[in-house]
Amino acid sequence: MGEAIVITSGKGGVGKTTTSANIGTSLAILGKRVCLVDTDIGLRNLDVVMGLENRIIYDLVDVVEGRCKIHQALVKDKRFEDLLYLLPAAQTSDKTAVKPEQMKKLIDELKQDYDYIIIDCPAGIEQGYKNAVAGADKAVVVTTPEISAVRDADRIIGLLEQEDIEPPKLVINRIRNHLVKNGDMLDVDEIVTHLSIDLIGIVADDDDVIKASNNGEPIAMDPNNRAAIAYRNIARRILGESVPLQSLDEPNKGVLVKLKKFFGVRV
Repeated sequence: MGEAIVITSGKGGVGKTTTSANIGTSLAILGKRVCLVDTDIGLRNLDVVMGLENRIIYDLVDVVEGRCKIHQALVKDKRFEDLLYLLPAAQTSDKTAVKPEQMKKLIDELKQDYDYIIIDCPAGIEQGYKNAVAGADKAVVVTTPEISAVRDADRIIGLLEQEDIEPPKLVINRIRNHLVKNGDMLDVDEIVTHLSIDLIGIVADDDDVIKASNNGEPIAMDPNNRAAIAYRNIARRILGESVPLQSLDEPNKGVLVKLKKFFGVRV
């Protein structure tokens, strides 16, 4: 029996879908069988971030309304053999096309075949949120170091604590260490203290994450990128490993280049 984890935020624009894609990809890299489920009906994006948008035939609503079986709607990510699949959201404008009890039944069925179901939750607390949490066993709340994002995360945490799931975990996304040091951005300790839930990961702000998402290649596939390592470490913590948090200090590349040149090392 697999485990369903809903990735939520409350506020849009904090990198929730990117986080869903990269956690799912990281779990597949670690050898787990994963199904990504996009529950953002009408505004699907997870397929684009995964680079699978051109291979969709059926979607979530098709499954619920009986037009196809689950396995017919699943899109296989061929980069990961038989480990990573996507169930895309529908493009219909009817946000009520799926009900929470239908979503729970669908997720329970997927649990029979996958180690992890990663549910990408829409922004807000309306029908899409209710659907996304209906079948979840655990929750990960994504926020950024902005007061409005932290406030919305706090609200979502309050709602999640009313659900029959394990206490939610926190991912802080898009940290810029130089702004934190200058006092222009909330720091990790301030956010964790305010939200009062366990921290499962910190992801530094990185333009390469956006570039990778635009290319349909989750950054987690990059063996050396710092954000990629952060996402893979989050996946390892989900698997129960004890992994220390990355340092947010950025290496001084200018000094490093000068040293290499001084010692005759090509850069």
